[in-house]
Amino acid sequence: MRAVFLDYGTVSHGDLDLSALRAVMPDLELREATPDDRVEAVIADASIVLLNKVTLDRERLRRAGRLRLVALAATGTDNIALAAAAELGIAVCNVRGYCTASVAQHVWGMILYLTQRLPDYRRLAVDGSWAGSVQFTLLAAPIRELAGRALGIVGWGELGRGVAAVAGAFGLRVLIAQRAGAPPQPGRVDLDELLGLADVVSLHCPLTETTRGLLDARRLGLMKRDALLINTARGGLVDGRALAAALRAGRLGGAGIDVLTPEPPSADDPLLDPSVPNLLVTPHVAWAAREARQRCIDMMAANVRDFLAGGRLGRVI
Repeated sequence: MRAVFLDYGTVSHGDLDLSALRAVMPDLELREATPDDRVEAVIADASIVLLNKVTLDRERLRRAGRLRLVALAATGTDNIALAAAAELGIAVCNVRGYCTASVAQHVWGMILYLTQRLPDYRRLAVDGSWAGSVQFTLLAAPIRELAGRALGIVGWGELGRGVAAVAGAFGLRVLIAQRAGAPPQPGRVDLDELLGLADVVSLHCPLTETTRGLLDARRLGLMKRDALLINTARGGLVDGRALAAALRAGRLGGAGIDVLTPEPPSADDPLLDPSVPNLLVTPHVAWAAREARQRCIDMMAANVRDFLAGGRLGRVI
C-alpha cells in the first residue's frame, strides 16, 4: 500500500520526529513539495495521501483509482472536494486542536504589538528621538488599556475559544458572533452588531461560500475607528483592498493579518504595501510553533492507524 506526503515541507523544517508516521507507514514517501502539474501522476497509484495545502479537486480524486484515504495536516478542508470524495468512497480526515496554544499566542502577540504601538516606539528609541528628548519619556503614539473593552470572536470553535480564554487576564469581556447563515443562538450577537461594539475583532471561522468576503467594505465600516482586526483564519474572509483603504483613511485602528489569498501572495497584494499604517502581516505562521507541528504529525499518524484498523478517528467523511 503506497503512501505519500505531498507537501511535507509545509509542516517541517527538518525539526520533527517522524517515528509515529513511520510506525504506521514504514515506506511513506516524503515530498518537500509537489508541483501542481505533477500531483495527478504522484497520487495515481497511492492508497494513502497526506497533505497540507495541495488541492485535490473532483477530477484528481476520480483519477486516483487506488486512493482510500486523504489525511490532512490541517483542520480546514477547503482544498479537498469533499462531495466527490464521499461519492468515490475516499475517506478524509483532519486534525483539530493541535495548534490552539500556538494560534492563541500569535493572536495576542498581534493584539499587544498593535495596542502598545511597539513598532512606533521601537523606531523612536533608536532613531535619535528619545536621545534628543527633553523628557524622560516619549508620548508620541497613543497607548490604551485593554481592560474594560470588548473582544469579538467570529468563529466559536476550538481556536476562537482558545483566544477568548486569555481575554479575562486582560480584563476584556467576550462577544461571540452568530454563525453566518445559521439560526440565532442564545448568548451570541449578530455580526453587524458585534462589529460596532467590539474593540478587537478576531476571526476564527472556516472559509466557505457563506463566509467568503465576510468582512467587506460595508462591514469594515461598521467597526469602531480605533478597533483592531485580527485574522489568523483564512485570507478570503476579508476584502484586503477595503481593509488597506480603511487603515489608510484612519477608519480603523489597526490590523494583524496572518493569512492572505492566494498563498504565497502576489507581489501587488494591497496588504503587503509597507506604507499601509498600523498593519502587521505575518506569513501564515500563527499555527507553526514546533510543538504544534509535532502534535499535528502525531495526530495524523493516529488518524491513519485508526483508519487502517477500521475506525473513524479524525474523519470528516
